[in-house]
Amino acid sequence: MDHIGWIGKPWPEFNEGIQYINAFECSPSSAVPSLLDYYSAKYKESASEKGWLQRIQNGQIRVDGNVITDPGFLLRDGVTLVYQRLPWREPEVPYRLGVLYEDDHLVAINKPSGLQVLPGGLFQQRTVLKQLEWDNEEKEKHLQACLASVSSSDETRLWKPAPVHRLGRGTSGILLCAKSPAAKSKLAADLAAGTSVSIDRMKKGDGEIDRKITKTYRALASGIIMEDEVFADIPIGKVKYSGVAGGLNMATEIGGKPSQSKVTVLWRDIVENQTLVEVQIYTGRPHQIRIHLAALGHPLVGDPLYVAGGRPREDLNTVNAENCEDKSMDPADDGGYQRPKSVLPGDCGYLLHAWRLSFFHPVTSQEITIMAPAPPQLQVPVEKENT
Repeated sequence: MDHIGWIGKPWPEFNEGIQYINAFECSPSSAVPSLLDYYSAKYKESASEKGWLQRIQNGQIRVDGNVITDPGFLLRDGVTLVYQRLPWREPEVPYRLGVLYEDDHLVAINKPSGLQVLPGGLFQQRTVLKQLEWDNEEKEKHLQACLASVSSSDETRLWKPAPVHRLGRGTSGILLCAKSPAAKSKLAADLAAGTSVSIDRMKKGDGEIDRKITKTYRALASGIIMEDEVFADIPIGKVKYSGVAGGLNMATEIGGKPSQSKVTVLWRDIVENQTLVEVQIYTGRPHQIRIHLAALGHPLVGDPLYVAGGRPREDLNTVNAENCEDKSMDPADDGGYQRPKSVLPGDCGYLLHAWRLSFFHPVTSQEITIMAPAPPQLQVPVEKENT
């Protein structure tokens, strides 16, 4: 499917920084901490005591609206604390988004590899969501210019588009976004309902009728997959992993959530010892395709994290303070998030593309199929010949 348009504008050199707001609570029996003691103890993962001292003296913390530069300032119960992280240069990422489909209720974009969908970690501004917001602002300006009678009330403002699902930062392809609360609610419900269809029904061929949204990916797997079709019915759970809040997803036999994928071989490259596959996912667990193919013994080519067995490389799960970046930062570098020097789930390198998406329109109920052109590395030879 060809792109019907493009959106996106270049990223500013610096982002806008971030504000962290929280209410301080102290029990009568507890000692009242100083501003420095509070932040250096509660948020020691963000910076060292020296780093927090620099932030306080730099005027980055307000207490009940007042800038406090005295690190010994004693907090009292119920005050509101605001820490302002300074603007910083985020890593270089793509900014142009191809529009594959759009109407008054939804838009489907072709996300490039390397671009994060929602804010998190290093990427607070350079995200798909921010480009959608900017595009929405431009459309509102155009609407106001064309219709002078349109007021700026909430009732007449355009609703900000919101992704209905996520794609990993290193994953390219179709991302479906809703343009109204009703559309988002309906599409989210269809996605949730689809995960209840069991792999057994899929094998029998009678599960597809219950699925409102079908997502199909292309991926390049290491090694030669001998079977033409493989069903992966492998639970996915979490393990503690330094640098990942809440733990890292991985294949597990105990305590994991049911996770099913169907892998179909498209092309076997004997020379390069690689297999081009099509993967249809019946559940939407984070990193599901990467984990399932690794669990089958065929990790994605270039995957920096998951290895055979569907687990992280053992040497990546031994991160400690000795191999982390120094947290005693200079105020000029305050915006930079400190991350372990290990591989994280969002790091790129693998080849995975959301290639086809079929769904029922949330308003018209019409069945729609959208396809995003696969990159050359994920095309079969006949497709390469025709491009």
